[in-house]
Amino acid sequence: MHTATQSPSVIPARAWRMLALGVAAQAAGTVFVSTPAFLIPLLHNERGLSLAQAGLLASAPTIGMVLTLVAWGALADRFGERWVIAIGLALTAAAAVGAVYAGDFVSIGVFFLLGGAASASTNAASGRVVVGWFPRERRGLAMGIRQMSQPLGVTVAALVVPGMASAYGVGAAVAVSLALNAALAVVCGIWIVNPVRSTTVHLAADEVYPNPYQSSFFLWRIHFVSALLVVPQFALSIFGIVWLVSEMHWSATGAGVLIGVAQFIGAFGRIGVGLLSDRAGSRVRVLRWVAVAGCIAMLMVAATNLAGWGAVAAAAFVVATTISVADNGLAFTSVAEAAGSRWSGKALGIQNTGQFLVASAVGPLVGGLIALIGYPLTFAVIALAPAASLPLIPGQDEYHVSS
Repeated sequence: MHTATQSPSVIPARAWRMLALGVAAQAAGTVFVSTPAFLIPLLHNERGLSLAQAGLLASAPTIGMVLTLVAWGALADRFGERWVIAIGLALTAAAAVGAVYAGDFVSIGVFFLLGGAASASTNAASGRVVVGWFPRERRGLAMGIRQMSQPLGVTVAALVVPGMASAYGVGAAVAVSLALNAALAVVCGIWIVNPVRSTTVHLAADEVYPNPYQSSFFLWRIHFVSALLVVPQFALSIFGIVWLVSEMHWSATGAGVLIGVAQFIGAFGRIGVGLLSDRAGSRVRVLRWVAVAGCIAMLMVAATNLAGWGAVAAAAFVVATTISVADNGLAFTSVAEAAGSRWSGKALGIQNTGQFLVASAVGPLVGGLIALIGYPLTFAVIALAPAASLPLIPGQDEYHVSS
């Protein structure tokens, strides 16, 4: 491991093309993963599914992702990014075909779980593409752009799936993600080029490629920090609309617009924070700034809610939402750089797995806390998560010589 150094470099046009393909690939996978959540109104109101069943269906793709993220990362480490992304997208499209023709709740749930497991291929592999094609002093910006793929995919699903489902049924709505994933599988299989890496990638000597989890605690610390910082992100995304309607007395339409604005700003905020880390020459320093800002923002939401300042509380909510997603690209870049090309796929898989596991616990735990102590105090308790991450953030960056 080495500390960071910067050197001027020219970014080839091919690198930007690879970034665009990586963003498109992960966005296509995200459309599939997000689709069942936007089918809930139809399945609940017209098909008679209980909210518990519909919620389980919505979580099926995420459960599938948790099961395979590390495995896909290991395959990317071993065989490269191109075929891992292309095959994963093709398998996601195949699962979508099954979901289109599934005739019952259990069958469609199984196909969504399988499709989620397949779509996880793009998470670790597209991150490796960015790290491989961009020099260190530009990776923060590039990874920030790459991290926009998730909100882009959710936006596409939100705009298309409900209308398609209402007009043409569940099968037609799922067919949207089928078409996107099938098309991107072909495009990525043809045009993605694996980055040219150091020849030491092919050496097996332990002294060249020590296990980064044994040689340093850096990766473990970043994983734990990211798990803590995901708490406010998912708490705000899950309970934000309910809070705005029930506590701030917003209309459902107005609350939806505000949340959409917050997500849009947050998506571009990821790019800004990544660019800032490039300029600062450090991921962990900016990560510490984000954690401090996240703690302050959650306390501001709590205080303005407690004081009954509706407009100020809404503005604080937008700020807190923007900050809550800002760490994702920073942590991903830091993990990939510290792990090196031989370990980055597995490390990114572990990174995502930890985040999804914590995210799955946020809903029931935060929901129970709200029922017990109310929204303002719950927001204050959530502020403890970014505060607790501060002593875990490493003092300086680490990066592998092959990264």
